[in-house]
Amino acid sequence: MDDNPALKRAKKYLERFDPNLMPLEHEKTTKTSVEAAETLGVELGQIAKSILFRCGERYGLFVAAGDVKISDKKVKNLLGGGKAKIAKPEEVEKITGYPVGGVCPFDIDESVPIFLDRSMQRFDVVYTSAGTAHSLLPISPQKLPEITGGEFVDLEKDQAPNA
Repeated sequence: MDDNPALKRAKKYLERFDPNLMPLEHEKTTKTSVEAAETLGVELGQIAKSILFRCGERYGLFVAAGDVKISDKKVKNLLGGGKAKIAKPEEVEKITGYPVGGVCPFDIDESVPIFLDRSMQRFDVVYTSAGTAHSLLPISPQKLPEITGGEFVDLEKDQAPNA
């Protein structure tokens, strides 16, 4: 698996920040948050899912805990209006350079803003994808802004009050 170009790209980028940041490779797929949590034996919330959204012609990468539903309204506000849509798989690969299921929140075009959900800060370690559907990067949420250039915001969909 180590010969995968996307994984090599992720590793090379990470080495610039901290040689101790090393993706974990797995035989089982870690394409979804649920699969990744099961493979690692961790809470769903510890999986940092990276989702590319589009509003009009503007894209943004949103990184949230696996147990969080991202608010379309908050995405729309952060991207400057328009209808928030999850990017299609071909758009994801074109914009990020990574396939769906392997999108890592770093080493992507600097014109794409990265938003990190505050909910990840409740964990000491979260796991982001590292370029493939078989690789994950263990990292402290506090280190994410440094390697992603992203900023922490509240992305969680507001819960309806109990009736």
